[in-house]
Amino acid sequence: MSDVFTYLQYPFAQHALIAATLIAVISGLIAPFVAARDMAFAVHGSAELAFPTAVAGLLIADDALTGALVGSVVVAAAIAILGSRKGERNTAIGVILAFGLGLGVLLLSFYHGYASAATNILFGSLVSVTTRDLTILGIIAVAVILVIAAVYRPLLFASVDPEVAEARGVPTRLLGLLFVLVLTVTVTEVAQVVGTLLVLSLAITPSAAARRWTANPLLVTALSILFALLAADGGFILSLAFVDSNVKASVFITFISFGLYALARLKDVLGRS
Repeated sequence: MSDVFTYLQYPFAQHALIAATLIAVISGLIAPFVAARDMAFAVHGSAELAFPTAVAGLLIADDALTGALVGSVVVAAAIAILGSRKGERNTAIGVILAFGLGLGVLLLSFYHGYASAATNILFGSLVSVTTRDLTILGIIAVAVILVIAAVYRPLLFASVDPEVAEARGVPTRLLGLLFVLVLTVTVTEVAQVVGTLLVLSLAITPSAAARRWTANPLLVTALSILFALLAADGGFILSLAFVDSNVKASVFITFISFGLYALARLKDVLGRS
């Protein structure tokens, strides 16, 4: 095992830890709404669709992050337009996803730079976070927190019981569009840590575990953020401890996240016995 504290003295490790923390907070914050609105497939689709636009960013400006962020806005608009009704949403995402992945593979065939720049889109790379990336992450994290804080109560109402919320005058469609935009941007940022293929480990699993411990919405949100922090920060620190194994932090993050969920399920089993 390596000396973790020694590595944490280096800027790259400090940047990575800050990035993991920021992403964990916003992931844990939106995860309960993802579960309440049954949008797990939307998370998966948004993450996968960040791939072609990230590759486009690499081709045009050697900047995968900006490409992915621009793509997240396009994806949010496409989901909103093609899947305005709940029953149509998954079908719309599937259609867009199939096209997007094909486009991503096509664009990747034109990319002749370092292979790691392309594979990082799929599997994430915390240690490659730059000061610029950290600034963008910070701005997005603050924006997401402010938006969710401003609409928390009506969004929760519209997520749990949309029919009654609409009857009470809550602008459910507008809130839905806003949440899709927040979701796609957040998922794009999460993908920078765990990659597009493993994004569910931070955007869904922490909330799934939290809901096993309590039914109180505020406590679910708090626990979801805590579990996301344990997974993201703990996974990165473990990757430093076992740096000689060359295992990416995303692997440890997904393992910890699943472990927290398994522990919550075990609690339920023991509680019923």
